[in-house]
Amino acid sequence: MAARVQALLFDLGGVLIELDWERVFSHWARSASQPIEPIRARFHFDAPYQRHERGEIDAAAYYASLRDSLGLDLTHEQFDTGWKAVFVREIPDTIALLRRVAERVPLYAFSNSNRAHQEAWSPRFADALRPFRKVFVSSDLGVRKPERAAFEQVAREIGVPLGAILFFDDTPENVEGALAAGLQAVHVRSPQDVEHALRPWLDAP
Repeated sequence: MAARVQALLFDLGGVLIELDWERVFSHWARSASQPIEPIRARFHFDAPYQRHERGEIDAAAYYASLRDSLGLDLTHEQFDTGWKAVFVREIPDTIALLRRVAERVPLYAFSNSNRAHQEAWSPRFADALRPFRKVFVSSDLGVRKPERAAFEQVAREIGVPLGAILFFDDTPENVEGALAAGLQAVHVRSPQDVEHALRPWLDAP
């Protein structure tokens, strides 16, 4: 496989950065003096969420949609602080693997992310992101995974054929979308999945 791969493309959240949505819901619940269960039940990756990730609406518009969908009367700052609390820490085993192969194969990242989240993860995890030649963000591109157009645009910017990219993501729908677009793909459930796929480069002399 390594002979056919010209670039590695990694998702961020769930692959390189640990996420915890309970931290988000907990902050909003405390701020609103409301129980967490209804907030958790009402929150969905809905149309406004997806528009936010494509950069079609800004954080203020998205938080306004959350006021309606979640029934919470919170300020912009209260929503924003909770929204950015989703990021826990880098996943050290995977970051270590990337540093080992960075000089042997070009590394890129592609995140479905909105600008509010990007404001949080970009500086906080700058060192972890250093091995990547470029980080593609859906809100900058105007398209998001698992849309075929998203993978096609990233491949054009990388400058290699779709079939020469090995893509890593923890979301099955994104993996399926990548495969349908012609990429090679790995469904990441643990750092061991990444290590297994990177073995040809890790073992190279």
